[in-house]
Amino acid sequence: MGWAVITADWLTILPALLLDLIIGDPHGLPHPVVAIGHLIGILDRSLRQNWLNERLAGVVLLLVVVIAAAGTSWVLLTIFTLLMPLAGWIAAIILSYTCLAARSLHKESACVASALKAGDLPAARHYLSCIVGRDTDQLDETEIWRAVIETVAENTSDGIIAPLFWLTIGGPVTAMAYKAVSTLDSMVGYRNERYLRFGWASARMDDLLNFIPARVSALLLIAAAPLAGCSLSGAARITLRDRLNHPSPNSGYPEAAAAGALGVRLGGASSYHGVSSLKEYIGEQKNPLDEHAYHRMIKLMYIATVLMAAACMLSAFCLR
Repeated sequence: MGWAVITADWLTILPALLLDLIIGDPHGLPHPVVAIGHLIGILDRSLRQNWLNERLAGVVLLLVVVIAAAGTSWVLLTIFTLLMPLAGWIAAIILSYTCLAARSLHKESACVASALKAGDLPAARHYLSCIVGRDTDQLDETEIWRAVIETVAENTSDGIIAPLFWLTIGGPVTAMAYKAVSTLDSMVGYRNERYLRFGWASARMDDLLNFIPARVSALLLIAAAPLAGCSLSGAARITLRDRLNHPSPNSGYPEAAAAGALGVRLGGASSYHGVSSLKEYIGEQKNPLDEHAYHRMIKLMYIATVLMAAACMLSAFCLR
């Protein structure tokens, strides 16, 4: 029983990854991340009304959400495994699968790319607004391509490599705890007046949990570069040079590796909720930010995913 609840197994990781690559997010069906999001929304309002200290309320929010996500996963896995070991294994696969986002990342970003290819800027801005936090209503075509490539690069780490890492470390329960923290960061981890104090604990925990996966992601993207027809030397050089040119302590690593591999320049001016933000540049503008660069970014993402999955399954097998 214990392996299905606490630890990872290659027989869990492989089917979970295949389900994600083939099916992606099952729209219209119950999803743990959606449930986590609803819980965060309820607690956000409740804690704000009843706690005077926003930092303390934010810590309570973090603890309650993570314990609820991990605890519910553990209870479900335990019950299914007690009823039937096969049911526990299937439940472990399904929970692990819902923590991965490779197919979803490709699908959502492809909507933006298709709209741009059709010359429909309003549609491209709309689809982009569904996957990024920045303001999109005034972006031109080049800025939209930049935002898409930055998002795919960053989420290769946050949405694929990191869940696989934590799935290997501690199994489906740990992976679900990571997804809870990641969802918290995406909802309350903003550095604005509303969430600067309330979301501080969630944002710092997200930074901590992504510290190793972000650096592993950079290494994987560098390794994937020649396999995707990109520059290995460029990926390595720009990662070493520009990895710290980002407000996040982690996001600069995969973005720098991607920028160097693609020969493009990321960063620059953006706007978040009407507030302008000027980020340091990452990479060099050797190639244009266009559809070709986007498709090579998708190749990098998939190859890095396969490399990470292979490493995780080998590690899980050795640990078993």
